[in-house]
Parts: sequence; structure tokens; C-alpha cells
Amino acid sequence: MTSTPSADNRHADTALEGKRIVVTGGTGSLGQLLVRRLLSGEIGEPEAITVFSRDEAKQHQMRLDYLHKEAATDEVIFQNFQRKVKFWIGDVRDFDSVSSVLRDADVVFNAAALKQVPTCEYFPYEAVKTNIGGAENIVNAIEQHGLGVETVVGVSTDKACKPVNVMGMTKALQERVFIQANMRTTDTRFICVRYGNVLASRGSVIPLFHDQIRAGGPVTITTAKMTRFLLSLDQAIDTLFAAVRSAKPGETFVPDAPSALVTDIASALVGDRQVETRFIGIRPGEKLHEAMVSDEEAPRTRLEGAWYAIRPMLPELSGIPDEEPALSGEFSSRDRVLSAGKTRQLLIDHRLMLEDVNPVDGELIR
Repeated sequence: MTSTPSADNRHADTALEGKRIVVTGGTGSLGQLLVRRLLSGEIGEPEAITVFSRDEAKQHQMRLDYLHKEAATDEVIFQNFQRKVKFWIGDVRDFDSVSSVLRDADVVFNAAALKQVPTCEYFPYEAVKTNIGGAENIVNAIEQHGLGVETVVGVSTDKACKPVNVMGMTKALQERVFIQANMRTTDTRFICVRYGNVLASRGSVIPLFHDQIRAGGPVTITTAKMTRFLLSLDQAIDTLFAAVRSAKPGETFVPDAPSALVTDIASALVGDRQVETRFIGIRPGEKLHEAMVSDEEAPRTRLEGAWYAIRPMLPELSGIPDEEPALSGEFSSRDRVLSAGKTRQLLIDHRLMLEDVNPVDGELIR
């Protein structure tokens, strides 16, 4: 389980020391933990962090959470709030808004997204405008205004690998927009991260199962054979930080994560409770199994610690590899499925069981 570094080793990594950081979609589950981890100083003490999103209510709540210092772990956030963190209302779809917020940025984490698979299926062009148009706005703002942004990190998903749904298709194109941007704005490093379902994020399967169990059931599962990668929010942030440290321009970082049957996840969460499990069929646009690296990408992968780094397809950026590929074929959730017992233990280790959730607001107790 990932843990926040102690004060003694916090400053050993200085990749973001003194940087002015913008987090688009900063009020989402990933964005909020990213801000918290940035403020811990584990990858260097940033000069400033701007939370950029269009959700006024979430920004207000996030601001109050910091100011009221509700937990001891928030102390660094409270003490530095006035100096380091500001909230900026805007939309990644709007070029002028993006241009304004990036004016003084050194590093950009693009976590703004339409990410719910069925929603994107029913409103595909809305996904295009956010997931592709938002990325293009970031690149255009940097290029057209000559902004001094050093690094842009695009947050992608395993659904972008061999995509079959709108969400994955738009995220795949977002990756390509950012990768090709290295040829348009050579002073800025554009990189991506790709990972599976983040287990504690809003709208993901575990919070849904928690709610269904609390209500007495039924717990709804799409199909008995479905597998998914298991990745905590902290591991997702670890992937972002690894990419910032080590990714070369145009590379996509992928965590070497385990996977599990969704039925085993549900069974572990239900435990001894008398709760019905009901199969409801695959939702629009869903895959039976996810892949994080395709057969076509495998020859372009290298190993970087606990992550796979996929070199860009464009020859101007990929160069000539000087090492054997880290993968011989597709990296799929069907290939490394944990046993039911190990799935349960992983959920316990990451404190994702129902007893780890605040019964009032449904949030994980951290």
C-alpha cells in the first residue's frame, strides 16, 4: 500500500521543487488526492498550485476542507493554503479560460475528463469536446501564446488501449494530441499516464458496491467473467509522479498492476452479509477485459521501475530502442487475475472495505 513519505525523506525528490502547478479537473477524486500529495512535499515543495475546474460547489467544499483543518494530516495544507493553493473557475473546453490559467504555469496535470462509459456513449460529442478538445486547447494555448510550460501530463485510461467505447476512443485521441504536441512546442515535454479503474474514485465500482450493500442489496454485477485492473488512488498518483520524474517526451507510463474478477471484488466486500448478488449484463460500451498495453504497443515498451513506458509511435519522437522490449505481448486484465483470497487481502491492505468508509458521506476514511 502506498503511504505518504515521512518528513525525513520528503525532500529527497525535488522534481517539482518551486514549480507553479495547474491541475485541471482538480476537484475530482484523483485531482483532490493529487493536490494533497503535492502539498506533502514528497516530490518537492511547489511554489503554487491552482485547482482549475468548472464545479463551483466542489471548489468551495474543497477550500473549506483545507481551511477548517479537519484532520491532522491536513496541517501542511492549512498552513500553506494562503500561499500555495488557489481555486480557478473555468472550463478546459474554453480556449481563453485555459490560456489564462496556464499563463504562469510550469507543470500541468490534465485530469479534466468525461469518464463515465455509458454517459459518453449517450453523449459522444460532449466527450469529444472535453477529452479531445480540452487537450487541444492546452496545446494551442502553450503554442500560440509562447507560454513557458515545462511539462504537461495527460491523464488517460486503459480504455484508450484498443478502444471500443466513446470514452476510450476520445482518451486515445487525447493521448495522440499530447504526444504529437512535442513536435509543435519543443520546449514543453508532453507525456501521458494510462491506468485502469481507480477503485475509490467517484462513480467506480467499489463505491457503488458499498452503497448497494448498505441498502441491503442487491449488489449488481455485469457478468461473471469480467476482469478489471486493481489500482488505488494513491497508486494512480504514484504513476503521475513517476512519469514526471522519468518519462521522455511522448512516452505513456502504465503501472504494472494486478487484476481481479469483479465477482471476487463484490464477494470480498459483501463478506458474511446476507446480500443478494444479481447479474445485469454488460453496460453500453463496456469490455469484458481491459488492456493497458496492446500487442502493437508491446514492442515499444521499456521498464521504468514499477511502470511500463510506451514509446511514441511517431519516428521523430521514438528514436531507436537500445534495449529489448519489456513486454512480449498484450498486457491484459485477463492474464494476471488474483485469486479470491488475494483480491480480498488487497482490498483490506488498501482500506477499501465497507468498514473503512464514513457512513455519513460515503468517503473513504484516510
